[in-house]
Amino acid sequence: MIKINTLQDFYKTMAATRQVRKKMVAEYLQNSRISNKAEIEDLKNALDALENIPYEGNSFILKIDAQKSIKVELGYEIDELKRDIEFLEHGEKALISHLSSIHPGYSEQVQQGINFLNEKNIQNLITDRDGTINNYCGRYRSSIQSLYNAIYLTRFARKKVKNSIVLTSAPLQDPGLVDVSTTPDEDFIYAASKGREFMLNGKRHQLPIAEKKQAMLDELNDKLDELLQNPAYEKFGLIGSGIQHKFGQTTIARQDVSKSVPESESQEFFKSVVALVNEIDPGKHYFRIEDTGKDIEIILTVDSDEGGTKDFDKGDGVMYLNETLNLKIENSGNLICGDTHSDVAMVKKVAEQSKDMAVIFVTEDKKLMNEVLESVPRNQCLFVNAPDILVSIFNELALK
Repeated sequence: MIKINTLQDFYKTMAATRQVRKKMVAEYLQNSRISNKAEIEDLKNALDALENIPYEGNSFILKIDAQKSIKVELGYEIDELKRDIEFLEHGEKALISHLSSIHPGYSEQVQQGINFLNEKNIQNLITDRDGTINNYCGRYRSSIQSLYNAIYLTRFARKKVKNSIVLTSAPLQDPGLVDVSTTPDEDFIYAASKGREFMLNGKRHQLPIAEKKQAMLDELNDKLDELLQNPAYEKFGLIGSGIQHKFGQTTIARQDVSKSVPESESQEFFKSVVALVNEIDPGKHYFRIEDTGKDIEIILTVDSDEGGTKDFDKGDGVMYLNETLNLKIENSGNLICGDTHSDVAMVKKVAEQSKDMAVIFVTEDKKLMNEVLESVPRNQCLFVNAPDILVSIFNELALK
């Protein structure tokens, strides 16, 4: 029986579900069934352990050490395990029925997506992960990709696409995109840090960074790690995104989806981080800061086409991948998927290179929709309400 009392226990249990799920995904894709029922029991035991974590108010409580505890929301981890178990024990139709019951307009949107993509020749799928093809989680490190999600995406990658790329702002590994993915490695290119680094067939590649810039980023990371040793600030390394030392960028949480930190404390921490960045780069030549309200993104700049410097964005990442992997975006059919403002950079860059493209965004935000439509004609765009709907569209197309 699994017992979870500490944050370390929690992450260890979630990492174990990743190993089990990844193995089961490969077997299911080959045989359409799971022969080892003990592996299903492993997922059930993990679910039971999560649901039996001590609970207080509206949150689960995990110990950080002998003196300190942290409140966490585990909706993603619990819900995705339940869905995987439903999928494995009762079949794919049962899962679809469940998804339909929780997403208004599910069937209609899936059919719209099928109609939208049905006749398109897609050579390159370039998609964001969280909020686009994967449901949001309160902590990146525990956002293990569910089994059903991996199966749906891999079917589409194998049947309908030549190059399938997951491009995210998160780090590549330790922990990062690779560590939370359960799709077969040979079917996807994992691109992280907005595309500055990627994994292909187990080998890591990266866009070179100037030595001086890397030294400044290393100095900043050391100072941020020291800042988190302050008892008043250590919680920010544990909530939400925590601290992520990416390639060419650092992300540190200042709030989580549950807003568990009082806004005054969040603002105080944000000011401390900004002060550190200004201390290292007083002229603001090397770093840009983006505040999402939940995360502080500290990004190394790159040269701008218009002169001066700019943030490295996902559009820059797409062009690096295009050149390095010979994707031939300019001569191929491209499908770009995202869910936030940062993903629009991919749309803009691909639109500059090719008219043969389709865009699907997971959003109900009218402002974001209009931003996408500034780069791509309306008949080349589709907007859906949830990641589950997008991956269901992919799955249905792959099964046709």
